[in-house]
Order: sequence, then structure tokens, then C-alpha cells
Amino acid sequence: MSKSFFRQFQNEDWIATLMGLLLVVTVIVLPGLIPVFPKELNTVGAWLSILGLLVVALLVSALGVRLLGERLKGFLPAFVAIFVLSVLCMLLSGILAIKRTGFESVFFSVALGLLIRNTVGLPAWLSPAVRSEYYIKIGLVLLGTSVLFGEILEAGFFGILQGIVVVFSVWYFTFWLARKMKVDEEMGVMLSSAVSICGVSAAIATCGAIKGDSKKLSFVVSIVLIVAIPMMYLMPYLAKLMGLSQEVAGAWLGGTIDTTGAVVAAGKFLGETAETYSVIIKSSQNVLLGVAAFIISIYWSVRGTSNTELKPTPRVLWDRFPKFVVGFMLASLIFSTCFDMGQAKALGSLAKGLREVMFSVAFVCIGLETDFRYIFKAENRRYIATFLIAQCFNIVVTLIVAWLLFGWLAV
Repeated sequence: MSKSFFRQFQNEDWIATLMGLLLVVTVIVLPGLIPVFPKELNTVGAWLSILGLLVVALLVSALGVRLLGERLKGFLPAFVAIFVLSVLCMLLSGILAIKRTGFESVFFSVALGLLIRNTVGLPAWLSPAVRSEYYIKIGLVLLGTSVLFGEILEAGFFGILQGIVVVFSVWYFTFWLARKMKVDEEMGVMLSSAVSICGVSAAIATCGAIKGDSKKLSFVVSIVLIVAIPMMYLMPYLAKLMGLSQEVAGAWLGGTIDTTGAVVAAGKFLGETAETYSVIIKSSQNVLLGVAAFIISIYWSVRGTSNTELKPTPRVLWDRFPKFVVGFMLASLIFSTCFDMGQAKALGSLAKGLREVMFSVAFVCIGLETDFRYIFKAENRRYIATFLIAQCFNIVVTLIVAWLLFGWLAV
């Protein structure tokens, strides 16, 4: 084959996808070599696990950078430093008192990166490893291992139906509202996905699908995490006040709260049944992430050709299509069809640990790339207003749908 054929794969989209799939294959073939992130660092084994994660993440990331034709001299020490920062954030979020508040490692990763960037500035020696989109795309491929077809069936017809109705109606309303509020289309798409599907993961996937601005992604993630905390405490209280059954309340919580951790915590406040239903509904909406990313990427590819001389031919659409979606769908297909549910979940938990590391590294980088002057720009008030109005719409619509679909279970 000619060199020109292989050259088409020498871009960040393809390389990140291939590196993500390489990690997926490693999890399947050599699961015993995949380290697990420790909850505490009070044993030698825990420190060895951290070192193992560093080695895996560094080797894969560095291999991709090398395949891109870039030198590793500055990348290696910079990546190690960013990895250490991300580990500190993950350990901080794992402290029991902090974990109960609902704050996740993503929040601390972005905050730490922002603190460094907006105090001492981005050190020049760190710059070679500040590649947020690259790490995010690797993590998104790994995310496919947690989307199992079997879980869709376990969610049941009503769970799937609620997911489809809520995601479609809330996404469309938020996108319409964003236009009315004169929010740019890129931010509108990210806000719509974050509100309607599954919060942070949906925002990340959408940003990758449309090749969005990492600063805007950082802003959306911050809004999602900040709003999810009060919702986690307030919504169970409202469910009791309205006298909702645990089935309806759980379906309501799972369809509206934007982070899985907060959904589980909120469900626990109401009881075991509510917790179960909240997780089922959240899982059914999470499953729609891959489908939504695929549709959004196609839409964005067509839209991206509208103002150019290029016609939206299959070749042009493929060139613009985010390749991580291919990796995401392939990982999901492999884990859903090649393993039984128990084995898929066991291997998926190993992949999840690697994914969380890559996402944490990515969000430290996003913070390092973001200037506070951007976050506090006057125009961002429209983003916040759009998100809050859309979230209120989401709360009302999901409550109605949950009551119609699950209200009969308590009779």
C-alpha cells in the first residue's frame, strides 16, 4: 500500500481512536495486567497500582504522539506531572466526606487546572502534554465498554421508552431555546446533550463529535456539576412532598439528575426501590449516548459543509466524521456480544478505571487551557440561563413521563 494511504490515518482523530481500541484489547487479552485505582495510598500495593496506571497511560499516550510524528522529549515529563495532578484530584474526590457531597474528580481536575492557569500561568514545559481533546477521545472509546446491549433489555420497555421520549424532547427544546437566547450553535449542541442525556459524559462526547472548543466544554461541565449537587438533595425532598411512589420517584431522579453518582445518592435517600429504578433509567439514557453522538456527528458534518464550496459527498462527510464514534461503537459491540453480562461488567470495570484516569488528565488540561476571563464574560450569562431553563423543562417533562409510565406499579 502507498504511503498516502497510511498518511490519512496520521491525525489526532484516528490515532486517539486506535489508542483507545488498543487499551480495550489489552483489557480483554491481559486483564490481570490492568491496575485498579486504589481508594487510599496507605499500602505499597496501592502505590504500585498508581505507578501501573501511570505506565499504561503514559505508554499509550506517548505511542500515539509518536505516531503523529512528534517528539517525546518534552512530552514525557509534562505528562507525568499532569498525571500526578489528576491522581491528586481523584484521591480528593474519594474522601468519604467529599464523596457524600456529590463532587466528582472531574470537578477538582478542572478547578486545579484553572487555578494553575489563572495564577502562575501555563508553564511552558507543561505545554507539550496539554492535549485535552486527545485524552478525551481515548477515554470516549473506553466508554463504549460500559454500554451493553443486555442492559438495554434489562431496563425494560418502559425504561427505554422514557429514555427516548425525554432525551428527544428535552434535547430539541434546549437546542430551540439556545437559538432563542442567541447562544452560538456549538455551545447550544453541547448544552442540549448535557441536559437531556447524561451530563458530563454527553457533553464530552458531543464536544468530540463536533470538534468543539475545549473552553466551552469546561464551562458546560462546570455548570452540570454545580447544578447536580443541589438537585441531588432537593429532588428526593420534593418527591416525598408530592407523595410520589418509589418507582415514579426513582424514574424521575434517573431521568433528570445529570451525573450517575448523584443519581445513586439521591435514590438512596428514598429507598432501595427508588435507587434501583433511578439507576435503570439513568443506564437507559446513557445507552443513548452512542446513538446521539453518531447522529450529532452526521448533522455537524453536513452543517459544516454548508458554507463552503465542498459538497457534502460521502468522502467529505467521512473526513469530517469523528473517528472516536467508530471506536466507541466497536467497543460497545464487542463487550455486548462476545461476553456474558457478568464477564462484560468485570472487564468493563477495568476499562472504567483507565477511562477515569484519561478523563481526569484531560480535564486538568482543560483547566490549564482556560482563562477565567472567558468564563466570566458577560455572554456566558446566556449559557447559564439557557441551561437552568432547560433543566427546569427537563424536570417537568420527566416527572410527567415517569408518572404516566410507572405510576401504575404502586397501585
